[in-house]
Amino acid sequence: MTKKYSDLILSAGTISGVSSYHLASRIKQEVGPFLSHSSISGDVEGYKGLYNFYNIGATSSAEPMGAIKNGLQYAKDGKGANQATKDKYLIPWNTKERSITGGGIFIGSSYIHLGQDNIYLQKFHVISNSNNGLFWHQYMTNVLAPYSESKSIYNGYLNTGMLSNSISFIIPVYNNMPDMPVQNPNILESDFTADNTKVYADVSSTLNIRTGPSTSYEILATVNRTEIMTRIAKGKQSGDLWDKVKLSNGMIGYVFHDYLRELPERKIEQIKLSIDNPVINKGEIKKINVEVLPEEVKDHEIEFISSDTNVATVDSEGNVLGIKSGNARIRVKAKENNVFSELKIEVYTPVSDIVINKEKLILQTEDKFEIKPIILPTDANNQKVLYKSEDESIAKVDEFGVITAITEGSTKITVQAENTNIIKEIEINVVSKLKEDEIIFDESLKVQQNEITGWNIEDISVGRIKEMINTKYRIEIYNNKAELLSDEKFAGTGSKIRIIDENEVIKMEYEIIIYGDVNGDGKINSIDLLVLQRHILEIENLNGVYLKAGNINKNGKNPSSLDLLIIQRHILDIELIEQ
Repeated sequence: MTKKYSDLILSAGTISGVSSYHLASRIKQEVGPFLSHSSISGDVEGYKGLYNFYNIGATSSAEPMGAIKNGLQYAKDGKGANQATKDKYLIPWNTKERSITGGGIFIGSSYIHLGQDNIYLQKFHVISNSNNGLFWHQYMTNVLAPYSESKSIYNGYLNTGMLSNSISFIIPVYNNMPDMPVQNPNILESDFTADNTKVYADVSSTLNIRTGPSTSYEILATVNRTEIMTRIAKGKQSGDLWDKVKLSNGMIGYVFHDYLRELPERKIEQIKLSIDNPVINKGEIKKINVEVLPEEVKDHEIEFISSDTNVATVDSEGNVLGIKSGNARIRVKAKENNVFSELKIEVYTPVSDIVINKEKLILQTEDKFEIKPIILPTDANNQKVLYKSEDESIAKVDEFGVITAITEGSTKITVQAENTNIIKEIEINVVSKLKEDEIIFDESLKVQQNEITGWNIEDISVGRIKEMINTKYRIEIYNNKAELLSDEKFAGTGSKIRIIDENEVIKMEYEIIIYGDVNGDGKINSIDLLVLQRHILEIENLNGVYLKAGNINKNGKNPSSLDLLIIQRHILDIELIEQ
């Protein structure tokens, strides 16, 4: 492959409507973290070139490699599924991309979007709103999968520094459960006496909190010296003593008694903050300098809080990341009391590019055309655009970007983002004005300035287009590669309709727009989905009529995830795009 697995998983998440973190952890759960499992090798005898990243349909069998072969049989033909189902899930899974994306669509439509929208409910099917009845509709037979897969997701959030973000969890709650988790039967309450003392870990690095009073129990969490805990029970066992503690997040566990010290009375009294510059560019990271007083409590735990995480986030080390334009206050607070200090941060977003709706334009004299540039990123602070005509005797442009054709000839219009060197040019060719009866379009077409929409995408052949235009002049149609198209060929977005007189003079030129066809091949498919997604992610910008074709909901704005969804629904034949 030339693509990264991360790109395939992110794309699959967008198309299927399933969290990419979930898809990644599911792949890791099913085929392992090293991607060396036979299900995705493509080399299993009888199933060469087939892949099943989620082990869908991999039911157990007494045959050697039976489960793997069952899964690969599903990858081959959906185990006898009808053609509509196979098309929906992109079966056969004869490429890694089809397997990752099609399997994601399967998980979304068969589980996530039916109400089994977390790992627990996919294993323990205890809801009835999925129309599958209770208990039997499970994704996996592995009882420990919810635990191990959730742990993978947790580690993913931990390693990317996202645990401080606001995260929503869907947790099944049963009736008549105890207020506190039931203790392990091996732990005797008689071995402890009640306590309520603030303590900390007397260690140089970290201390393990365990699920029971022995090193044989699993590690529940680790704390450092600055972590303040509440000792809720002192151990009175024979031999080594273990105490029961409650962490600040409510977690309860056990710690070897000798490593705990009662919290000294001295606490944080003042917090001083500074930063080299409170103005941060979008995407930039700056560190807040923190001084905790008095000196002897400088190691006590503090927390960083952003007043608006949509504008700026801050991690546990005081690193502030600019997210989008705006203002936010970063509060640094002592965890042990209410002492805090705040710092005002301004996030500034500079202009990175201008996207224009035309690069070349033919206008008739007296015609007007409005340039509708889009400043990127869309949250850039300075949205002002400057316009200038190279020759105002041929075409002039006002401060709002409205071009007026004056007389026949050629010139250029420059479009510049204010206070930047970012400039785009539009080539203007002004021709003599046609009379109203010299060119008449079919009433089903929508002609605005030199753009034509309203096409029937079931038949947009060149011959059909010519039938819809009544004129005495010759009509020639070129694709977006400037190739002359014969009558049986099909046109797409960016194709040009030229009206040419007997002297071979171009009297007028119109551009075809097919909403949803953003790559100009005249079709609306997964390629357009990918191209539009890259534009939305600001990887590769659409320009000109392709930008307009991507604005499928026709609100005149930069294409968004809503337009992406409309293409998906068109491809799946849920709702066709209106032209």
